[in-house]
Formats: sequence, C-alpha cells, structure tokens
Amino acid sequence: VFDPTGAGDSFAGGLVGDLCKTKEVSFENLKRAVIYGSVLASFCVERFGTEKLKKITQKQIDCRLNDFVEMVGFDILKD
Repeated sequence: VFDPTGAGDSFAGGLVGDLCKTKEVSFENLKRAVIYGSVLASFCVERFGTEKLKKITQKQIDCRLNDFVEMVGFDILKD
C-alpha cells in the first residue's frame, strides 16, 4: 500500500458502477460488485491519491479481477 487516500471512494464507485451496469440487485450481482469495487480500490492504493486510477485500462481491471477470483476461489464471472 502506497497511499490509502481514495480507496473507499474507489471501492464505492466500482461497486455502484457495476450494479448500475447489471441493472439488478441480486446476490450474484452484489457479490460481483463488491469484488469489482475491491479491485478498483486495490489500484488506487498503488500510487498517491488517484494517480493510478487515471492510467488504468479496462484490460488491466479485467486481468486483476480474474486474478482475484482465482486467488479466492469465487465463481463470479458468469456471462
């Protein structure tokens, strides 16, 4: 962790953004949204403030999401 500033906001933004994308608050969607928020917060703490968030790509987010799911054994990536 480099700087925790903005991690909570990043988490909340990722969670709400993912829920808005699915347009349904089910247990499965909420579980995915929590993990998505955690992934975004993990990027935020890598640099000072929001510097890292300004530079990440969707591909990087998807890669970290996949790594997170593999690491913890959650099955959230249902299409």
